Amino acid sequence: MHQRSMQAALLALLSLTGLQGAIAQDAPKRPWTLQTDFGFVNTAGNTSTTTLNAGQAASYKTGPWTFGQTFGALYGKTGGTKSAESYAAGVRGDYAFAPRIGMYVLGGWTRNEFAGISRRFEEGTGLSFKAIATERSTLTFEVGVAANQQRDLAGVDNNFGSGRGAFLLKQMFSTAAYFQQMVEVLPNFKTSKDVRVNSETALVAPLSQRVAFKAGYVVRFDNLPEPGFKKTDRYLTSGLQVVF
Repeated sequence: MHQRSMQAALLALLSLTGLQGAIAQDAPKRPWTLQTDFGFVNTAGNTSTTTLNAGQAASYKTGPWTFGQTFGALYGKTGGTKSAESYAAGVRGDYAFAPRIGMYVLGGWTRNEFAGISRRFEEGTGLSFKAIATERSTLTFEVGVAANQQRDLAGVDNNFGSGRGAFLLKQMFSTAAYFQQMVEVLPNFKTSKDVRVNSETALVAPLSQRVAFKAGYVVRFDNLPEPGFKKTDRYLTSGLQVVF
């Protein structure tokens, strides 16, 4: 079901890219960016389902520094019963030593009740390298370490250090339509079996200069989940993206 829905969304987005690419224009170059994402689905009758997803991302560039901030939320009900709820927020600073080499520092907060996580704080740092940096394609690799403070729904704390290996690929189809893929692997230095993998896939097609249709597919894998919870969560989202 997830695969069929994703394929349909990809086909629709590629069609929109072809139709709208001619009217999409480059945004004026400026030191800051701000974008918001919204998606909502409600069904009634034989089935009753409500799903809401929202996201926000901002960045500011000054000299060799780039500062970023993100927030995301997902909420769902099935048959009147809450079936999904997760929140995540983060801040990040990047410093470029050279056009392709830099470092980053980050901080994050996550709450995912349906994965057994009451809250998780993360503070990390590392190095980044742009293997590809062209007008249409970028491929960035990152490696680093982080400190984590985690609490489960029973109130049990688990503090640990972790590593981080990641890559981010962005491929532009036109001035405003693009495909983006991020994968990060987070090994737990305290418990070797506790390896987390996060994957985010996004395809964006412009509807106008500042509004686009966005489809996203998120996978969260934890090889050692909280007791009573499954290893993998998957989310297929779609909605509008507004760029200010």
